[in-house]
Amino acid sequence: MITDSHRLQVLYKDERMVAVYKPNNLLVHRTGIDRDRVAAVQLVRDQLAGQWVYPVHRLDRATAGVLLFALDPDAAGKIAAAFREQRVVKRYRAVVRGWIEQGGRVDKPLGRGRRGEGGDPQPAVTEFKPLAWAELPTPVSRYSTARYTCIDLWPRSGRRHQLRRHLKSLSHPIIGDTTHGDSAHNSLFRELFGVWRLMLMATEICLPHPDDAQPIRITAQPDKEWQYVVRQLGIAC
Repeated sequence: MITDSHRLQVLYKDERMVAVYKPNNLLVHRTGIDRDRVAAVQLVRDQLAGQWVYPVHRLDRATAGVLLFALDPDAAGKIAAAFREQRVVKRYRAVVRGWIEQGGRVDKPLGRGRRGEGGDPQPAVTEFKPLAWAELPTPVSRYSTARYTCIDLWPRSGRRHQLRRHLKSLSHPIIGDTTHGDSAHNSLFRELFGVWRLMLMATEICLPHPDDAQPIRITAQPDKEWQYVVRQLGIAC
């Protein structure tokens, strides 16, 4: 039986689809090496009294934010087609190392694997825009202070770990990224704020509705832990 501690916040629901806020460190679905972990698919199904749900996109376990499910096979097919045809727009928010002064675009092909392995690189494009800047009077590595930027991101393709890998290529890795990030800054956040999470969340998804193709916009607000971190940084983000 699902308990209140496992209940996910519903951001949108109608007869064809449902969107929830996925916390960080929650799998979308169980895998062969994570069979004992609770997963979002099971939680949402239980909240809907056992109704079958169909994942139509994925978020990494470490990424929080808007997670969308179809509620029938026809809706799942139509939403999947919208993703393939790039008729779905997703927005993310992140806190990264260093100051990014202006918006831009990363057009850098990526291999299929999360570290770049796994076949020929595939086209991958990410657009970004800085929102706020923070500076802590704490030496990190060879620098006398620690600087951070809160940014919005729009992936125009869907490669594995795309945002994390593209930001690393800009030398602005996402805080809390243990695969592509900066261990010194990750450690600082743990020491100062007691936070081990990846500072990346899916804040918005816009898609054509599977019934009439009218645009649907689903948004999520940052969770309490995220809000605590940015308050400590002295920024609104």
